Amino acid sequence: MNKKVLIIEDDADIAGLLSLQLRDLDCQSSICEDGKAGLTTFLNGSFDLVILDIMLPSMNGIDICKEIRKTHPQIPLMMLTAKSSELDRVLGLELGADDYLTKPFSVLEFVARVKALFRRSTLRDDNRPSAAAEIISVGDLRIETGSRQVLLDGIEIKLTAKEFDLLLYFATHPGQVFNRMQLLDQVWGYSHEGYEHAVNSHINRLRAKIEKNPATPEYILTAWGVGYKFRPLA
Repeated sequence: MNKKVLIIEDDADIAGLLSLQLRDLDCQSSICEDGKAGLTTFLNGSFDLVILDIMLPSMNGIDICKEIRKTHPQIPLMMLTAKSSELDRVLGLELGADDYLTKPFSVLEFVARVKALFRRSTLRDDNRPSAAAEIISVGDLRIETGSRQVLLDGIEIKLTAKEFDLLLYFATHPGQVFNRMQLLDQVWGYSHEGYEHAVNSHINRLRAKIEKNPATPEYILTAWGVGYKFRPLA
């Protein structure tokens, strides 16, 4: 794989175990046990994946995730925590995490999740040149699949990787209604049981960014009692 991974985790045993498993995947790991130091390391380096604990000294993982997403919306990010409540799980995904693991977890599950994140990232990168000419235009909204850019009235709209994936999935299935579990399966890659509210949060953020009036959306429409659909193409 030859990937560089940043592990921000204050439990040395867990960090060491993760690093060992990543080495078997031909990944180079950097470990930070302090939140602020981890964010500084990320901002001063170049990484292909961030594995981020929530409970950290000096700066928690929630705030670190927010800061990372301000400047690097596309980088794969996995949140890791001992907390197991639905609120904590959903919060991680709502903030822009691509995946979420609750301690304790199996090594096999961790490896499978990492491989899935790298596969999705690689597919996005590989598709950019070949899809460079593919453009979806609906009303004042323009989606450039090759560059993963979204423009509204000619002005670029900054989306996170997952927000873009969700918008693109909608736009490539215009008029088709999806419930939240279907969107989780298709956009997040597999079922995240109990995470359905994360879909609502991503849709609300998308609407806030691409809709002129999010209260009366033109693009991402609600199918009451069922789910959501994208405006049919003209």
